[in-house]
Amino acid sequence: MLKTTYSVFLICFSLLSSISYGQVTAIQNIQARKIQSLNGKWNYIIDPYENGYYDYRHEPFDQSKTGTGGYFDDKVQKDKSELIEYDFDHSPQMNVPGDWNSQSEKLELYEGNVWLRKKFDAKPEKGKRYFVYFGAVNYEAHVYLNGKKLGVHKGGFTPFQFDVTNNLKAGENSIVLKVDNIRKQDEIPTVNTDWWNYGGITRDVFLAEFPEHFINDYKLQLVKGNKNLLNFSVKLADATAGQEITLSIPELKLEKKYKTDSEGKIADEFTWNNLNLWSPESPKLYAVNIKTDKENINDKIGFRTIQVDGDSILLNGKSVFLRGISLHDENPLLAGRLRSEGDMRMMLQWAKDMNCNYVRLAHYPHNEEMIRLADEMGLLVWAEVPVYWTISWTNPATYANAKQQLTDLIVRDKNRASVIVWSIGNETPLSDARLSFMSNLAETARSLDDTRLVAAALEVHREGNNIILNDPLGEKIDLVSFNEYAGWYWGGNPSEITKYNFDIKYKKPVVITEFGGDALGGFHADENTRWSEEYQEALYKNQITLLSKIGALRGMTPWILTDFRSPRRQHPIYQNFWNRKGLISETGKKKKAFFVLKDFYDQIQVKYK
Repeated sequence: MLKTTYSVFLICFSLLSSISYGQVTAIQNIQARKIQSLNGKWNYIIDPYENGYYDYRHEPFDQSKTGTGGYFDDKVQKDKSELIEYDFDHSPQMNVPGDWNSQSEKLELYEGNVWLRKKFDAKPEKGKRYFVYFGAVNYEAHVYLNGKKLGVHKGGFTPFQFDVTNNLKAGENSIVLKVDNIRKQDEIPTVNTDWWNYGGITRDVFLAEFPEHFINDYKLQLVKGNKNLLNFSVKLADATAGQEITLSIPELKLEKKYKTDSEGKIADEFTWNNLNLWSPESPKLYAVNIKTDKENINDKIGFRTIQVDGDSILLNGKSVFLRGISLHDENPLLAGRLRSEGDMRMMLQWAKDMNCNYVRLAHYPHNEEMIRLADEMGLLVWAEVPVYWTISWTNPATYANAKQQLTDLIVRDKNRASVIVWSIGNETPLSDARLSFMSNLAETARSLDDTRLVAAALEVHREGNNIILNDPLGEKIDLVSFNEYAGWYWGGNPSEITKYNFDIKYKKPVVITEFGGDALGGFHADENTRWSEEYQEALYKNQITLLSKIGALRGMTPWILTDFRSPRRQHPIYQNFWNRKGLISETGKKKKAFFVLKDFYDQIQVKYK
């Protein structure tokens, strides 16, 4: 009965957005469009009681008869008798992009509502369309322009935009957001996580200008399993037929002309020989141009194939071992989310210093710039949505939210050669409802992109000395991918864990998505002393011995590249709100286990040459 009811809910809500309104689907490659940055200093007001949103009867001001009365009006006192109980002009400022937790000491642990406002000048032209674009806002964003509500968006890590063509004024404009990062049971992620809940406008904000009929989305990638058959598709923002579009790759002397169909779309497959395929060893990117009579879009795109064959992972037809590491979207050296290309390049370079060819970007979509840097630097990517731990599996709105976040991730990053895995979640507990929820997400991923692998970070259980993986979700995904923490959360000291053996139900490539243990950088003792670098070092040595028993082992992403902040981690000496499982400390110093993993990867690289 549960499965039937859940399926009915999914049908009823399959078209449910409930996450945002007033916006077209995510615009592909926003950085290549005509954009005006709205980054910089934004004024903010902390509003824990939501006084700026609700009246004293707890009715939203923006749903009242006048649609006014809230902080989004951005009013300034013009008469000395006028009562206004807020003032953006004299409120403090914070940097955007940037989270509020790291920019004000009193907001470090704040979970609630904050209003942010930016004034900017614009010169809108007739016959043009304008959108305000956000790279990410955590978590729920109510967006207003010049006092008029544009819409609402839920989801802290994916881009969204609103059409402001009819709201934008010549001269000064005021954009206001109410941002709410309160954790809630029915959201994605849910109330229980293991990372800092950074609130705010954490990624770029742009005002983008487009012609009346513009290219909203496009894709150029190799067809699954084929090294010279390219798939090219374009979708206009409206159903304009007969729009001429030219695709060109000058280096290949490739130029093809098209006209959109009655739905404003192009779909083509064509053969092109002698492509230099992208790989970590040779991360070849081609300069690609897509243009109309009014648009000229430039991109850098690599071409490669990825598939599973038995217990092997084939990159461009050749067996590959994923020498990886997990990482969060957080700078260990400077509190807060990764803010700039320099921050992101630092993290990826640390992975390369360990001889990684692969990174797991956990546990949510990372910045688009991070994926583009992985393309450039030659790092394969596991990209994930925050379906994490105990989700409200039977709530249709929760599923619709998860599906939308997965869709937004795939739409955004489908042209990036580095991305080889779409992950639909992490450490989710077994149940029929969860299996239905996750299976539907897997089907969604495949329907949107059949060229990449679909996976999830599963859990194991133990019987005696056997570590067992028999999660039924394993039938639906391409990898036997799971987390295990022998030597830290169970199994005794590091030297004792090699007694275990693996009992894995599925004959697929095995990728260990997490293992590890905490070490306080600079704390030294013997290998049986918890929190010491020596304990972590011994744990990694014995984990490598343990995992080498798996004949189908084809990759790993130990947890984690750097120490990161988490309110769950409260030991006053060893943690102090830090998860210490990083192989690099919060000061940027490599711990002893870093070199253990690097040595193993050096050996693996030789084996898989």
